[in-house]
Amino acid sequence: MAIKRNSNNSNPKISSKESKETKEIKKIRKPTKGKKTKEMPPSPEFSENLLMAGAMPSENESNEDKIRPHRLEDYIGQKELKKVLSIGIQAAKGRGEALDHLLLYGPPGLGKTTMSLILATEMGVNCKITAAPALERPRDITGLLVSLKPGDILFIDEIHRLNRVSEELLYPAMEDFRLDITIGKGQSAKTRSIPLPPFTLIGATTNMGALTSPLRDRFGTIERLRFYEVDELTLIVQRSASILDVKVTQEGAEEIARRARGTPRIANRLLRRVRDYAQVSKVKMISQELAAEALEIFHVDALGLDWTDRLVLTSMIEQFHGGPVGLDSVAAATGEDAKTIEEVYEPYLLQIGFINRTPRGRVVTRAAMKHLGF
Repeated sequence: MAIKRNSNNSNPKISSKESKETKEIKKIRKPTKGKKTKEMPPSPEFSENLLMAGAMPSENESNEDKIRPHRLEDYIGQKELKKVLSIGIQAAKGRGEALDHLLLYGPPGLGKTTMSLILATEMGVNCKITAAPALERPRDITGLLVSLKPGDILFIDEIHRLNRVSEELLYPAMEDFRLDITIGKGQSAKTRSIPLPPFTLIGATTNMGALTSPLRDRFGTIERLRFYEVDELTLIVQRSASILDVKVTQEGAEEIARRARGTPRIANRLLRRVRDYAQVSKVKMISQELAAEALEIFHVDALGLDWTDRLVLTSMIEQFHGGPVGLDSVAAATGEDAKTIEEVYEPYLLQIGFINRTPRGRVVTRAAMKHLGF
């Protein structure tokens, strides 16, 4: 009796094994669901839409998106950074290549996310935005990488909080544009490399020292965002006011800018609070007097100190005679968490010279005592 052989499948074991590996790779190539990623379309007519996929923007959200500049020429401040990035954009366009990987660091609210969206618009590519805490599992970052198109920008906020496995997946992706994945377990495990299109990784961090050296060294450009001057913030307030359909005088914009701690995000937030006060007071034009009166109600003084800032300084002066005093003692006296004081309130007080750190503890300066009336 003749035995029939299947010529299409001469070795069923090898065929089933290959199909299993193929399924694994296809599974990885599928985009991850439920991840908070934003996409910036290259065409300007879509730039007013929200960057969240599937979300319908309301009028307020549309105004928030309009406040962000979408062109490098519209970006106010950071002159040195703009020069460096402008050169990089022109050079990359001339060669027909993607931008080099970029690391932006500095205090929050200075425009790191906005800058990444501007670079995407200038290059005419998409920008996918995510945060490091959202990339808990390797397949999260794998799904983002395989969904990128040539020249696309991947922006990772708070990149210093990436876990070690996700970070190591970025190494070959940044250097060789490939993704190394492991299929199977134990002795049958195999490593496969998936080619990736040339892309640009933009990392943002508020804690440069927390970045590992291997990741930091793979960025072609590392730039620090500095605090803004009052004249720059004044222009930002005036631009935001025109977008929000709020009338403000030059002096009123300067008053808001002086209390914004050198941060555009705070300046826009204070502008909205002053706008609310003007609306309730039925005043059509925001003047210097109105801005000062409104911000005093919200406990923001002439130097941008809020109620908690003044509480920290007052407690150190009245209870500890201006210091030196330990951080835990200040936290106990104010009822605030020690880490909150150190990471939220103390940096600005150090920046404006109201507090000094010494080996024995914190000390209040004479400038702070004079400001508080002591």
